Amino acid sequence: QVQLVESGGGLVQAGGSLRLSCVASGSIGKINAMGWYRQAPGKQREFVAGVSSGENTNYADSVKGRFTISRNNTKNTVYLEMNALKPEDTAVYYCTVGAQIGLQRYNLWGQGTQVTVTS
Repeated sequence: QVQLVESGGGLVQAGGSLRLSCVASGSIGKINAMGWYRQAPGKQREFVAGVSSGENTNYADSVKGRFTISRNNTKNTVYLEMNALKPEDTAVYYCTVGAQIGLQRYNLWGQGTQVTVTS
């Protein structure tokens, strides 16, 4: 069974840090892009950060300079290092992976991990 499992969420005070991890397991095939999205209560899911297979990264303006995305291809894992956290970063964070088996491309989503930042 192919799945993504996230970890590392929690409760932190403003200015603090958290590191999220997401591991892809199962017969996932070739992993291309990996990324993180988030969804705050009452809001739409939004892009946070992404990293390509060539390890090019991009970020939402709201997290630039504070968050860092990275990947470990040996471990099929993507990380999100979050520093200088703000209350507005509070959300459920989802990892996503673009993969392919042969010519068939597909996307996977994790179950989400809660990040709560208190003021």
